[in-house]
Amino acid sequence: MHFDFSAALTLATFITGFIAAIYWLIKRLKKSQTARKEPLIVEYSKSFFPVLLFVLVLRSFIVEPFRIPSSSMMPTLLIGDFILVNKFSYGIRLPVVDTKIIDIGKPERGDIMVFRYPQNPSLDYIKRVIALPGDKVGYFDKHIFINGEKIIQKPLGLYKGVGQGENMTGALLQHEQLQAKEHEILIMQQRPSVEGEIIVPDGHYFMMGDNRDNSNDSRYWGTVPEENIVGKAFMIWMNWDADNKGVDWSRLGSIIQ
Repeated sequence: MHFDFSAALTLATFITGFIAAIYWLIKRLKKSQTARKEPLIVEYSKSFFPVLLFVLVLRSFIVEPFRIPSSSMMPTLLIGDFILVNKFSYGIRLPVVDTKIIDIGKPERGDIMVFRYPQNPSLDYIKRVIALPGDKVGYFDKHIFINGEKIIQKPLGLYKGVGQGENMTGALLQHEQLQAKEHEILIMQQRPSVEGEIIVPDGHYFMMGDNRDNSNDSRYWGTVPEENIVGKAFMIWMNWDADNKGVDWSRLGSIIQ
């Protein structure tokens, strides 16, 4: 069973706020001058409500933390990275219902984006935006083609993995550029790739992992609708990998490209 933290947080904020408000209203109506000890549930509600409200606003409209559980975004993001996601880059949405109320911006090619997995919206995925609505995107011979233009890769040598990503040692480390966004990707030449070409529907985005041969992405299950967008990843605030001596201090505070 999936635990919806956003829904639970919203419900807890509403309940504590409701209890505190009702008790305040009853006191006002009674206009009693006698000091009485507040019921325990009211004390807890008045104490927790501002904290819960602050967390709800912060998490729903400003920034939300996530942990990277897989190798699909290596070498950009490693297993054990804890990242921050900007919740307003692509518009402000109401919590739980995820209805956009203010349109601020749109995803751009090369952005690293968190979204709800189209085949199971209870799961959050993170991939790189490869193609935008209306683009013709193809993947052939380990290369991306956008509107007929081949995205050039430059070899950087062999990759050396660490910790839980050590099994990627020996993969080809390549430099790739999508518009103004430069980043590195991993390629395993000996592993066959899913190939094909599609036109991205309106209101959808084509997503791929930087670990091209170890990523469950749009090549397999299709495009991501705009309503599934969670936000834009922008910073690594912690890395913990027990297979790599715990905390990797060199990654703390790194800006995600």
